[in-house]
Amino acid sequence: MICPVASFEEIFQTAQGAVYQCSRKNCYWLDFQGEATPFKVRDFFQFKKTIDSIDVEAMLNNSSRSFDFEIIMPFRSERIFILAVEDVLKLQELLAGAKFMIELNSEIKACLQQKAVLAW
Repeated sequence: MICPVASFEEIFQTAQGAVYQCSRKNCYWLDFQGEATPFKVRDFFQFKKTIDSIDVEAMLNNSSRSFDFEIIMPFRSERIFILAVEDVLKLQELLAGAKFMIELNSEIKACLQQKAVLAW
């Protein structure tokens, strides 16, 4: 459950979920598989690296039942993600889009600040 008093801005959304930024608590919220999970900024990017490092090809090619799902327990989180191949791909897409938008926003702010300094 996302805190009702917090101030959220949507960063990126797909049909499978969304990523929000909470400016009050300086954190990100991942809404995926019907659950919202808070992440500190550093933990969010570490979680993205973990999801990106999942070997989808090995999951698809290995017939062993142990390769059917990936279990991820993010650092400093009470949530456990149990992901099938399709879920991994959907989460990778969502996190990649969110990271791109975060970086784009940072670049835009830097350009605007530089322009403001030059205008002085």
